[in-house]
Amino acid sequence: MLRNIIFDVGNVLLEYRWIEAIQDTGLSREKALDARNKVFDNRLWVEFDAGNISKDDLIKEYGKLYPMYEENIREFINNADRMQLAREEVWERVHKLKEKGFKIYLLSNYSEYLFNIHTKGVPFMDDLDGRLVSYEIHQVKPGREIYETLLKRYDLDAGECLFLDDRKENTDTAESLGIKSITIESRQHVNSVLDDILNTKIS
Repeated sequence: MLRNIIFDVGNVLLEYRWIEAIQDTGLSREKALDARNKVFDNRLWVEFDAGNISKDDLIKEYGKLYPMYEENIREFINNADRMQLAREEVWERVHKLKEKGFKIYLLSNYSEYLFNIHTKGVPFMDDLDGRLVSYEIHQVKPGREIYETLLKRYDLDAGECLFLDDRKENTDTAESLGIKSITIESRQHVNSVLDDILNTKIS
């Protein structure tokens, strides 16, 4: 029986305007895309999510690696409130699931700096029964440890959980641990999945 729903944050509960936020720093779309790839495809970002490097040190290291984008990356990161977009209709469904008796959890890769900004005042935080964010324990998806920590911390039965994440490598790990998982493909997809749960089509 499904009792627990575990949500990733990015591209599930929130969406992002990464390219546009970098363009806000004065770059063309082509250069903003290049800068975006350099930021997110670098191991430094994983270390940031894992809580192993500070925001200021992250910016400093990117500046050394990509001096042509140093000021743009600094402005992009220092104006983190420009990055995220609300998914209010998703949050409404999360709240209905909570009212229906499901336990709601977060399992997300996020730095402390960005997590605090992006989730400040959002309604779904009030519906949580628990959360595990990568910076808090220095573990990141898709490694098995962070999933195992979540299950142990909240005494969850993997067979009673459903995990929603936008990355297949993350849902694959969850499935390997016995957690039913769905790889979210779009905003419409997550709404459809939650509607199915509300209508008891998933069990």
